[in-house]
Amino acid sequence: MVARFTKGQCQPCPARAQCTSSKEGARNVGFPPRELRDLQLRARAEQQTPDWKARYAVRSGIEGTMNEFAHGHGMRRCRYRGEPKAHVQHVLMAIAVNIERLSSRLVTDETSPARPPTSFQTFLDQQGFHRSKSWRTLGT
Repeated sequence: MVARFTKGQCQPCPARAQCTSSKEGARNVGFPPRELRDLQLRARAEQQTPDWKARYAVRSGIEGTMNEFAHGHGMRRCRYRGEPKAHVQHVLMAIAVNIERLSSRLVTDETSPARPPTSFQTFLDQQGFHRSKSWRTLGT
């Protein structure tokens, strides 16, 4: 359901600044069906719980990398047709990004301090899953 207000109805309203930031236009207000609204309210309430925030923190570890691939390396579109060729492109791009990241590290004689674990690694540790030590966490 959508409520539409004309320019003549919207302009003289004293609460217009709270309703819209449009200088000239009218206002359209959408009301979702009751089931959808209830679902949104439940989802928003769940997002405030510590359990949901802990699960969502796992996702945050990969978001930066996915953004780098999509925006920095053009991975939203494949250069090749077919799933096998697209898979090869993704694997080769991941290898190139890893090489790029490794080559940007400073080479020193002394060992650098271990990086703190990512939120995903912390989650695995809390759940008791074994995770292999990577080059980032050698010695820990």
